[in-house]
Amino acid sequence: MKNKIFITVIGGDKDTASAEACKMAEEVGRLIAKAGAILVNGGLKGTMEAAAKGAKEAGGLTIGILPGSNREDANPYIDIPIITGLGYARNKLVVKTGHAVIAIDGKYGTLSEIGFALGYGIPVIGLKTWELIDSHGRVDKGIINVTTPKEAVETALKMVKKTYKPRTREKGI
Repeated sequence: MKNKIFITVIGGDKDTASAEACKMAEEVGRLIAKAGAILVNGGLKGTMEAAAKGAKEAGGLTIGILPGSNREDANPYIDIPIITGLGYARNKLVVKTGHAVIAIDGKYGTLSEIGFALGYGIPVIGLKTWELIDSHGRVDKGIINVTTPKEAVETALKMVKKTYKPRTREKGI
């Protein structure tokens, strides 16, 4: 499990996610599972549930890092619910668990997760999400913007393979 690729999917919750965003998230989840990667997200409704549903339908494994203190709050497609009791502070854990982040749509919670990922040097692939402008009015290139779920997952996998080197055990240890 430690040598598997973990891809975090972030985006709007049940109150903010559009039908289009949920449709894209479901396809992203499906493609993550088909690639043999593990899907990580915040474990609730909206794009999180859609991505987890897509992954489960394709036979994948899902991890939901929950803001509250009840496993029962996880959407029905989460295999491993992790309760934190941290509220929005759990966004850092959601991001750090993945080797790459795919941001789909989203509001300020998603923006905070994008900020954490970029700060940690974790690749961020954007699918109809935030665009960042620096203090000189230039578009920040930290988010790799794509137009389709397929391109999002392919780009995430490519970025992970460039930066992630799984550790292997040495004989005798």
